[in-house]
Amino acid sequence: MTEPSPRFHAAIADIDAANAQDPRLDCVAGVTRPRELVYSERMSECLARLYPDASEALRIAARAQHICRWQIPRKDYPLGREGYNAWRAACRDHHAALTSAIMRRHGYTDGKIAQVVKIIRKEQLKRDPESQALENVVAVVFVQHYLDEFVAGHPDYDDARLADILKKTLRKMDSAGHAAALALDLPAATVRLIGMAMK
Repeated sequence: MTEPSPRFHAAIADIDAANAQDPRLDCVAGVTRPRELVYSERMSECLARLYPDASEALRIAARAQHICRWQIPRKDYPLGREGYNAWRAACRDHHAALTSAIMRRHGYTDGKIAQVVKIIRKEQLKRDPESQALENVVAVVFVQHYLDEFVAGHPDYDDARLADILKKTLRKMDSAGHAAALALDLPAATVRLIGMAMK
């Protein structure tokens, strides 16, 4: 991997500083830390594992995938699929705007900023390699770190409903993403759900 530029390190530091303001906390290995900071670090770790030659733009996009997401609360949007999609669109716009401002502050060109925005928005999924790579990483991080929590939070969902929800995530991935998810060391119940979702 090419050694990133000084401005890359500065941009990452600003992304981390923004995410460190998250009032929501997660306990990881006995330490309580801001939720989006934990998530962004997991995204970078997974990206480095799956795509060790990732470009600077993809690395920034992965770190900023959920930057300041708590500022766009899901509860401010209607229940149901339409409300969920509207919330997700607002989040993408928010993440793209914040990341653009950080990159511009550190001297990135408009072209490079546009590249990162395209990846964050996951435009041309299945056609653009970097957008697809980010989608794969998002899904692997979800399966590895958040799927069990999601399942535990919905005791009223049976396996069929959970598998259907998971299928919507898995179908956005490509074969490399599926292989990475299946290679994780996961509880047997989680592996069974993934198997059901892939049918």
